[in-house]
Amino acid sequence: MTTHGYGEGYADGSIHDSVGAYVLGVLDDADATAFEAHMAGCGVCAARLDELAGMAPMLAMLAEAPGPGERPVAAPPPPPPAPAVQAGPPMLNRLVDEVSVHRARRHRRARYMVAAAAVLIIGGPALAVGALSNDAPTTSRVAAEDAFRGLTEKVTATDATTKVSATVGMEAKGWGTDAMLELKNVKGPLKCRLVAVSKTGEEEVVTSWSVPKWGYGIADSPQEMAKKPLYVHGGAAMDRNDIAHFEVRTFDGHSLVKIPT
Repeated sequence: MTTHGYGEGYADGSIHDSVGAYVLGVLDDADATAFEAHMAGCGVCAARLDELAGMAPMLAMLAEAPGPGERPVAAPPPPPPAPAVQAGPPMLNRLVDEVSVHRARRHRRARYMVAAAAVLIIGGPALAVGALSNDAPTTSRVAAEDAFRGLTEKVTATDATTKVSATVGMEAKGWGTDAMLELKNVKGPLKCRLVAVSKTGEEEVVTSWSVPKWGYGIADSPQEMAKKPLYVHGGAAMDRNDIAHFEVRTFDGHSLVKIPT
C-alpha cells in the first residue's frame, strides 16, 4: 500500500478519496485496515473523517439507491427450500463469479458515495451543513467560491487579538437566513462553530467544523494548501433583520472573531 492508492479498485484514484467509503463501512476488511493505518498519520484524511462522520446516515440512504442508469428492483420473494446439492466445480465457479461481481459493485458504490459526499458538503442547509476545505477537489472549491461571491450581502471582521479574519455572506430566505463563511488566518487543531446572535441575545448555531493543525488562510504558510481559506455553508432559522452579529467560537467557548452585521 502507498499513500497514493491501494487495492485494484482504487488504482486510478487516491487513498484520500476513500474517507466516504470508510465512513459508510463499504470497504472490505483488508482495505479498511489499510486505510486506518494510513489515516493514523494523515491529517487530511482525519479532517475529512470529522467532516463526513455526521453524514453517514444520509450517505447510507444514497448507497441503497439505484446507481446511474439503473432501475429500482423489488426484492424477490424468498426461494422455496432446495434439496442439498453437492458443490462440485461448476457450482464453485459460479459462486466465485457471484462474489467477484458483488465486490465490484461494492467498490463502484464506494466511488458513488465519495462523489455524493462532495455534493453534500457544498450543498445548502436543505441538504446538509458542512465545510469545504483547501484540500477539496478544484472543481468543488471553484463552485464554493462562486457560491460565496454570489451572496450580495457580506460583512467582514478581523479580531485584534486572535488575528482571525472572517467574512459572512448572507441571503434572506423564507425559512430564515442562508449564510456562508469565509475563514482565514486560523490554525488548529480546533473544533469551531459559527453562531448567529439576535438583537435580543438569542443564539443559534449555524454550522460547525474542525480545523486541522496546518490551518486555513495562512498567507505565509510553507504548505500551499494551508494558504487558502475555508468555506463553510449553513443556515439559521432567524430572520435576517433579527441578526445582530455572527461569532466564530471554539467548542470550549473561546471567541475567535465577532462579525457585526
